[in-house]
Amino acid sequence: MSRDSLPLPEDHHRLVTQALAALDIRNLVLSIQDASFPSVPGEDLGRGSPYSRGAADFLEAAHTLGFTGIQLGPQGQTTEANASPYDGTLFSRNVLNVALPPLEDAVWGALLPRGRVAALAEARPRSASPGERYRWAFRAQHAALDEAWASFRRQRAEASPSSAVKDLAERLSVFRQRNQAWLLRDALFEVLCEEKGVPDWRPWADSLDGRLWSPRPGEEGAAAARIQALASSHAEALERYAFFQFLVHAQHEGLRERTARWGLKLYGDLQIGFSPRDAWAWQGLFLRTYLMGAPPSRTNPEGQPWNYPVLDPEQYFTEGLGHGAVLRFMDARMDKMLAEYDGLRLDHPHGLVCPWVYRSGQADALAAVQHGARLFSSPDLSDHPELARFAIVHPEQLDRSVPRYADGEVTSLTTEQVQRYSILFDTVVAAARRNGRDLGDLLGEVLSTLPYPLGRVLARYGLGRFRVTQKADLRNPSDVYRSENVAPEDWMMVGNHDTKSLWRLVGEWQWRGTLKAQADYLSTRLCPEAGPRREDFARELARDPGKLAQAKLADLFASRARNVMVFFTDLLGMTGTYNEPGTVDERNWSLRASEDWRGEYRERLRTDAAMNLPAVLALALRAGGAASVAKHRELLAGLDRLADQLRQGTT
Repeated sequence: MSRDSLPLPEDHHRLVTQALAALDIRNLVLSIQDASFPSVPGEDLGRGSPYSRGAADFLEAAHTLGFTGIQLGPQGQTTEANASPYDGTLFSRNVLNVALPPLEDAVWGALLPRGRVAALAEARPRSASPGERYRWAFRAQHAALDEAWASFRRQRAEASPSSAVKDLAERLSVFRQRNQAWLLRDALFEVLCEEKGVPDWRPWADSLDGRLWSPRPGEEGAAAARIQALASSHAEALERYAFFQFLVHAQHEGLRERTARWGLKLYGDLQIGFSPRDAWAWQGLFLRTYLMGAPPSRTNPEGQPWNYPVLDPEQYFTEGLGHGAVLRFMDARMDKMLAEYDGLRLDHPHGLVCPWVYRSGQADALAAVQHGARLFSSPDLSDHPELARFAIVHPEQLDRSVPRYADGEVTSLTTEQVQRYSILFDTVVAAARRNGRDLGDLLGEVLSTLPYPLGRVLARYGLGRFRVTQKADLRNPSDVYRSENVAPEDWMMVGNHDTKSLWRLVGEWQWRGTLKAQADYLSTRLCPEAGPRREDFARELARDPGKLAQAKLADLFASRARNVMVFFTDLLGMTGTYNEPGTVDERNWSLRASEDWRGEYRERLRTDAAMNLPAVLALALRAGGAASVAKHRELLAGLDRLADQLRQGTT
């Protein structure tokens, strides 16, 4: 990226880095999911990709701005009917992320004719609804990949294929050998869905094909024979599937190389749910009569029936043999992920430690999840007697006066009990250590609820929680989202992919007349000494939503936490919402940075309508009081100069 594509002063990165060190901020991470990346002209089919040229520009700009890491969302394969990355596959990567322009180049064997991608980009339906745009991109991407596959096969069969195609063929062969275990399962699912004419396996669940990987007693031989027969008769389809996966995995390796050059850590997202493909392939590992969901909470008062399978605790270990099927699965999944990322966001770690479960097959799933229970904390429930065999706690360790889902339902645990709650979590930690990762780069997505067992498990490893400050209850001094209540190991953020943008919120606060409450709170956080200066600052924030937004961001850096995460909408000044939790809406998962995100960002900076990082850091440094101001006088002068230049557009 040329410097003038996002013009910044030459000393911007240096001064921001110095300010982060002065504030003891170890990690400043930008969060953006795959579909949200911008594109450049001629490559945009209507959905973003982290491997595109537009993404490369965006990520280099993130480095230049001073970010130290990038948090991606789940990168598994989604379906044409469901764009949610949290319902994507666990092992296969999403081939919608394959950047097509490189496939026109000779180094990739010119698998697509020159100009093909530009023609597709020109044909995309710009005025269609988000769902229509996604489905069009899904079909167009797969058609282009099919064309590349046909070209690869044709060139490979020639008497003298090019050196590029020979190299691709060799690399594809190695990739298939290394990843055969999951490639075969995932590809056969696709083969069977196409063979049966339905994209869902549940209509044929009660058949041998429905349980190929978990046959009933006596069916083992027939299942093995069926797998072999399918692999033989559909050999081309299996290789085609592997080819697509090879392309997207190769491009991910290229992303890792780029982010490493920029000094950016790349974080993956360890989703807690299973895609339908994985539910079919690994069904032998799950409980038969229970599913995982979210209980009623402050974030979701009604709860959410996620319909996700629950790993069977009785298969954690095999008597006399150590790790059972569940832990072997976890090891395989973790080793793959940690080979591909520098760290992981642990999506809903409650599901690894103390999952909330509810009966499957109920007509009213919402009612079922509301009357569910904790898998390992239910020793004597009359409505869930089956859970008693999984109980880790004893009845006397439960507070019966609070709801089952309350954080304090479990009142005490022995060290041995904590170790039992921690079994699945331990596989994540062991894999991080095995792959040379820092435990501080395991990010536990703990939001409004922190059940006692989960808190004890996180404490074993010195891991913190997420503090989403836009949710803070300003009337409650002990609220978990208030910045004064954080610990150094926590991760601070104004919002995430499931919340409103800060810039939408300040507009709502202004409309509702609640800016003053926010201003009063932030003035106490950022002006440590009471007096006229604090009062003037509070009045200024109450009058100016843009300045209040900058102060809300500064509050993240002024806390004791050493880790800050910023969602891309909060950086760029966008007002849209990426995902509305608990809703099925085609607008979810579709928000992205525009092609002209640089120009829009520069214009918003002029009116404090986007994150001005130097200004934010200067506010946070001044929150340290007179001693901090004196100590960092030169740094503050530099930050103030940068902030003014960004506002004036004179960089």
